[in-house]
Amino acid sequence: MAATRKEEFNKKENELADFARVISHPARIAILKEIARREECICGEIVEVLPLAQSTVSQHLKELLKAELITGTVDGVKSCYCINWKTFEKFEKTFTEFFVRTKVQNPNCC
Repeated sequence: MAATRKEEFNKKENELADFARVISHPARIAILKEIARREECICGEIVEVLPLAQSTVSQHLKELLKAELITGTVDGVKSCYCINWKTFEKFEKTFTEFFVRTKVQNPNCC
């Protein structure tokens, strides 16, 4: 098996790949949609609308927090989450630039 060589790619390529990895799971997409719909959300409320165990939802929330796609506060046993729009806007811009540049480079490929 080949070893990963992330250090040989530029910062934007690594950031874009890391972001894509984080949002590549359908549960994380559903969690983000639910948090955005409610403006803020408590972990237990997310569990109520997803077909996943609380521990699984918590693991997905941990990945979203690590990627800074959401922010969270803990109040006793409750954890409240919000979308981090600054991070979303950053990656929206990065993805748009990637798609535009790729299309411009070879618009007639296959």
